Amino acid sequence: MFDFMPIAFRNVNQVWAYILTETLKRLGLKCAIICPGSRSTPLAVAFAQQAPEIEAISILDERSAAFFALGQAKATGRPVVLLCTSGTAGANFYSAVIEASYSGVPLLLLTTDRPPELRDCHSGQTVDQLRLYGNYPNWQTELALPSADMGMLAYLRQMVIHSWERAQTPTKGPVHLNIPFRDPLAPLPDGTDLSYLQSHFHPEDFFAGVTTNTPFPIPHSPFPIPQQWKECDRGIIIAGVAQPLQPEEYCRAIAHLSQTLKWPVLAEGLSPVRNYAELNPYLISTYDLILRNQQLAKQLAPEMVIQVGEMPTSKELRTWIDATQPRRWVIDKSDQNLDPLHGRTTHLRISVEDIKVEEGNLSLSSDYGKQWCDAEAKVRLAVDQTMEKIDEIIESKAAWLISQILPPGTPLFIANSMPVRDVEYFWKPNNLGVRSHFNRGANGIDGTLSTALGIAHRQQSSVMLTGDLALLHDTNGFLIRNKFVGHLTIVLINNNGGGIFEMLPIAKFDPPFEEFFGTPQDIDFAQLCATYNVQHELITSWEYLQQKLNPLPTKGIRVLELATNRKLDAKWRQENLRRFAADI
Repeated sequence: MFDFMPIAFRNVNQVWAYILTETLKRLGLKCAIICPGSRSTPLAVAFAQQAPEIEAISILDERSAAFFALGQAKATGRPVVLLCTSGTAGANFYSAVIEASYSGVPLLLLTTDRPPELRDCHSGQTVDQLRLYGNYPNWQTELALPSADMGMLAYLRQMVIHSWERAQTPTKGPVHLNIPFRDPLAPLPDGTDLSYLQSHFHPEDFFAGVTTNTPFPIPHSPFPIPQQWKECDRGIIIAGVAQPLQPEEYCRAIAHLSQTLKWPVLAEGLSPVRNYAELNPYLISTYDLILRNQQLAKQLAPEMVIQVGEMPTSKELRTWIDATQPRRWVIDKSDQNLDPLHGRTTHLRISVEDIKVEEGNLSLSSDYGKQWCDAEAKVRLAVDQTMEKIDEIIESKAAWLISQILPPGTPLFIANSMPVRDVEYFWKPNNLGVRSHFNRGANGIDGTLSTALGIAHRQQSSVMLTGDLALLHDTNGFLIRNKFVGHLTIVLINNNGGGIFEMLPIAKFDPPFEEFFGTPQDIDFAQLCATYNVQHELITSWEYLQQKLNPLPTKGIRVLELATNRKLDAKWRQENLRRFAADI
């Protein structure tokens, strides 16, 4: 008999919860996020009993908890458990479930529920939780009510194993288990005679088939380079939005393909390719700026495009591809449709590492690649010279500077809206191996801070680049501070409102622009940080920001605030984005 037994055999619910958590532990679960509540008591107790093999973290706000779990799963590549009570608690997971589904992040959602006899009769804290997340989960089911029958315990074990596998294969994503419990919820005797089970239950025999080897990887045979790629001398590779677990291998595979075909690589700022620049001699980072020169855009029209991962954010790039209608291939293992432009596209359901690159120069030599590389060199120089001369604090310079000064391998979370766009425009190719993360599945600002904390938890000291509205939308994330292990620096661009909307046509119409789109919140971030006991500093020079970002502290959360002018930031972009490539 071992430790958990006194608790596990107090009632049927605890036996059930023990089988569930023990199965997950043996499968390799390392982290469970527990939201407080009554109906989830049996599982909360069981997860607490599984420490230290499973780290159980209590987080008050369910939305925040879900995004923290999302960040942990992004950083580790392993499923993370989310547990909540019955009622509206599980509904707060919804936005993170959508993001996990579109981003391919493995989450295991355990929503506890009232038993069937307490549904549809106005019993408290009871809502319809079946198929709560629509079609977003990879798989979903409701478990049977707890039972001490050996056959039912075997059923539970199998359901948990299947859930674990479905969160990871054939593509990663969320899985939802709805789990009803009858009273008593605390580990009190419930009148069931468990003596037979106690004497006949042999854990090593019962869990013999449960190993961390599942799910088995799907074998891939090498994919030979198609002849039509080899024969094309006007092709480009787009390295799109991606956060692979092995970024260096991923970048190397793209580089091999590029060097074999002699095709330039247009690398999104949210692709690791820009952070492993030395691997790729044909790297183009300023494509958005180059394509603003209409004459140049016409000259550089491709015949073929290989898109690796998701299409970049750039509207200029999308419009250009839509206008030129090249033959396209999308390389991505997911089962999703990754062509929002509806072009002449073939989806190859493989990873770029699966492409078999032959030695030697296969493609025809051409001036096309050289044209791209020349344009890149000139525009990159223009951007760098312009940025170096800027002393005042403007939003666009932050991404450019951060790309060059972070400690090698730093995990960086980039918030949505303007930060992702400034990264695409200005992130300078480097060899720092920065590990960029982002929520570009649904592109929302929900859970920005919580996701960044989840990514940074028990990892290398991390950084987040965010605007003020994205941070304010998730200030409950600061409640995680006492459970958080590690360090997160938040680089806060405070332009008092929605800078992204200043770039849209609606900005010319005020009213209603400022009240309904600009939405200034007039928050004193020093006071806000003091409320949560989080360190805050106002950054008044680029030199000071550089000092603060390298080296990074090892513990705690801090906010480095850059106060900028939203109108002037937008005006600067409007004047400069077209100018960088205008003279080529």
